[in-house]
Amino acid sequence: MGLFSAGDIDIAGAQAEFQAWLIEGEQVLAAFRTIRDTVLLTNLRFIFVDVQGLTGSKKDFQSIPWRSVTRFSFETAGTFDLDADMKVWVSGAATPLEVKISRKSDPQKIQQLMAQLIVVR
Repeated sequence: MGLFSAGDIDIAGAQAEFQAWLIEGEQVLAAFRTIRDTVLLTNLRFIFVDVQGLTGSKKDFQSIPWRSVTRFSFETAGTFDLDADMKVWVSGAATPLEVKISRKSDPQKIQQLMAQLIVVR
């Protein structure tokens, strides 16, 4: 997901902005945005929104149901590394999806949320 780290965005704002892409009863639980791209964690799935082109009018939506996530990992930010790295492995894919999370975000909170959505189900 791009070269820039993703920072938290307002959940209510993300819910309103992407409501047309959500199904009935789906709630945004966490949301992150780089300069252009967005990641949504909902109660039903993981959504990557990849904004393409110069104008940004073209968008690629990747929808991954939580049942398709086989594992995930977080690498916290270090002294010289300013971002935490989140990797998500999806069944049927050879390589993980990767997102750089801003150190201003809380990787532990994100990890707990993902564990609730994946492990507890």
